[in-house]
Amino acid sequence: MPTKRSVGTLGDKDLSGKKVLLRADLNVPLDDGQRIADDNRIRASVPTIKFLMGKGARVVLASHLGRPKGVTPKYSLKPLVPRLSELLVVDVPYRNVTHGYFLLNLKPWLILCFLDLFMCFKKVVMANDCIGEEVEKLATALPDGGVLLLENVRFYKEEEKNDPEFAKKLASVADLYVNDAFGTAHRAHASTEGVTKYLRPAVAGFLMQKELDYLVGAVANPKTPFAAIVGGSKVSTKIGVIE
Repeated sequence: MPTKRSVGTLGDKDLSGKKVLLRADLNVPLDDGQRIADDNRIRASVPTIKFLMGKGARVVLASHLGRPKGVTPKYSLKPLVPRLSELLVVDVPYRNVTHGYFLLNLKPWLILCFLDLFMCFKKVVMANDCIGEEVEKLATALPDGGVLLLENVRFYKEEEKNDPEFAKKLASVADLYVNDAFGTAHRAHASTEGVTKYLRPAVAGFLMQKELDYLVGAVANPKTPFAAIVGGSKVSTKIGVIE
């Protein structure tokens, strides 16, 4: 059997009822009112999350936000929950409820009630931490197709140190691992590298796979003449690549 390298190679038997630790890059900018200024990174993570939900997996979503020094409220992932919940139910309630409307001839106001009720059940659950007893209980209670968002993994210094015990605690709530955080793929942190020692299979998400395919194509077989545009806000991390 070929090695499973992408989430797309996982079938229903691999995912249905399984708890999946999904490392995403939800490091979005927030304004002074803790409102999302740009949701592109959240949107980029949605295809992988929806795929896992559709396969009946229980998605345990991990990410960092900013560069906090310990627990820092302004770097909490809690402000992301409403937008993430909204993006994950797009097109689903409308299709199901309107189908029932034609079958049962329900009143429009009743359709809206059912729609609101459906969306309440589909909201993303937010944990107050990323490890510990509360996280274990929330992950166990997740329904098939449910999503649990863990608190900022960088609230622990052990994350960036790739501490084995911290990685083991992160991994303990899941059955397998998906990495869709291409923006942090170059960092050997607990949630990106350490957890792979404890979870199998460990595969790439759709965003990660797409970026890797682009990278391999550009490096292994580039069309000439060849030019590279190197961008990003942290210039210091790009110098080595340019040289």
